[in-house]
Amino acid sequence: MAVEADVVVLGLGVGGEEVAGKLAAAGLSVVGIEHRLVGGECPYWGCVPSKMMIRAANLLAEARRIEGMAGRADVRPDWSPVAKRIREEATDDWDDAAAVKRFTDRGGRFVRGYGRLVAPGVVAVGDDEFRARRGIVIGTGTAPRIPALDGLAGTPYWTNREALEVEEPPDSLLILGGGAIGLELAQVYARFGVRVTVIEPSGRLLGMEEPESSAVVTRALEADGVTVRTGTTAQRVEYANEFRLTVAGGELLSAAALLVATGRQAKLDDLGLETVGLDPSARFIATDERMRAADGVWAVGDVTGKGAFTHVAMYQAGIVIRDVLGRPGPPAGYHALPRVTFTDPEIGAVGLTERQAREAGLTVRVGFTELADSSRGWIHKAGNDGFIKVIADADRGVLVGATSAGPAGGEVLAGLLVAVHAEVPVERLASMIYPYPTFHRAIEAALADLG
Repeated sequence: MAVEADVVVLGLGVGGEEVAGKLAAAGLSVVGIEHRLVGGECPYWGCVPSKMMIRAANLLAEARRIEGMAGRADVRPDWSPVAKRIREEATDDWDDAAAVKRFTDRGGRFVRGYGRLVAPGVVAVGDDEFRARRGIVIGTGTAPRIPALDGLAGTPYWTNREALEVEEPPDSLLILGGGAIGLELAQVYARFGVRVTVIEPSGRLLGMEEPESSAVVTRALEADGVTVRTGTTAQRVEYANEFRLTVAGGELLSAAALLVATGRQAKLDDLGLETVGLDPSARFIATDERMRAADGVWAVGDVTGKGAFTHVAMYQAGIVIRDVLGRPGPPAGYHALPRVTFTDPEIGAVGLTERQAREAGLTVRVGFTELADSSRGWIHKAGNDGFIKVIADADRGVLVGATSAGPAGGEVLAGLLVAVHAEVPVERLASMIYPYPTFHRAIEAALADLG
C-alpha cells in the first residue's frame, strides 16, 4: 500500500510528536510513525517519572534535616507510593493511547512500526510506503550506550528504563557512569535506603561540567551514603542471583542490581539514510540552522547530537515547524544551551565552562561565590551547599557561561540563561537590583568577584 502525505515524521519522541501534532493542526496531512511509545523517553522513562522519584527522595532528605532546626522527625521510606505515582500518573502503565489520540484528534495519521527511508521522500513500514510531498522529519532519538564489558551481555542489568519501572527497590545497587542520569538515580535510591556504589572511570563525576560542580555533587552523594569510585574502571561482570563486578586492580564489588548509565547514542545504521545522501555510520545527523539534514529532510531531537534534553528537542521542533510552513523565525543557535542535573543540590549550567572558554581562546574572567556565604544560604542552613560561578569574555564584556548550584540551582539559572543568551553587558548585570534575601542574589556577589 502506498500513501501520500505532506509530511512524514519518523519517530514520535518529544520533538517528533511536537512537529507532527503542530503541522497536522496547521492543516497539513501528516503521517507519524513510532515503533514504541508516542512521546519517547521523557514522559515514560526519563524527565517526568525520574523527577517524581527525585521529588519523593528530596522530601525524605528534608525531613531528615529537621533535626537541629525544627524538632525531630521519624522518617520511614516507602517506595510503593513512588511506583504507584509513576505507573498511574506519569505513564498510564506505559501506555501511549492518550498521546496517540492527541495526535490523531489533530488530524494526523498514526502508524505503529519501524520506519525506514527507501528513497528520497519515501518511508517504508513493513510492506507499506508513505510518500512525503513536502518532506520527512527524522526524530528517532537515542538509546542507552552499553559498554562492551566482559560478561555483561545476557545479564539482567538495568538501563534507565528498568530503574524507572521498578516496583520494589533492591537492597544494593552498582551504577556504571557518573553522569547526570546515574547520579540522579544514585541519590534517589540511596535516600530510600539502598546501598549504592557509583563507578566512574574518569577522575571526577559530571566530567562535562565545572570541577566545582563535581565537588558539590560528590559531597552530596557521600553525605547520603553513596560510595563514589572515580578513576575506577570496570573490567568484568558475573551474575548468579547477584552482580559481581571486577574493577581494575582485581577488586570485587557486588550488589543485587546493576544500572548501566554510560551515556546514550543515536542508532542510524538501519534508517536507510544512505538513500537520501546521509551517512548511516555517523554518530549523529548533522543539520543546518533550519534543522535541515538533506533536501526535503529535517532532523530533530537527540538524534541531532545537540544535547539529549527535552527542551532542546522542543526548541528544534519549533524551528522545523516554521520552516516547513514557510514562516520566518530565528535560526538554530546553541551558544546559551542550558542544562540541569537534578541532584540535591541541583546543578544548573548554561553556555561554556571555564575550560571550554579558555580552549576557545577567549580572554576569560571568572567570578565565584559560595552559596552559604549569601544571606539566603546562611538562613537556609541545612542543605545549603552550592555556588554561583560566572564566566566572562573580558574583551566583549559579556557572560559566555555560568553555573548555579544549590537547593534551587535550576531555577536560579533562569537569570543567568537570559544574560548569556542575550549577551547582556556585565556592567548592566552588575547594576541591577537583586531582591533580598534570595538565592539568586548570590549572582551579584559572583559578578562582583569578576573584578
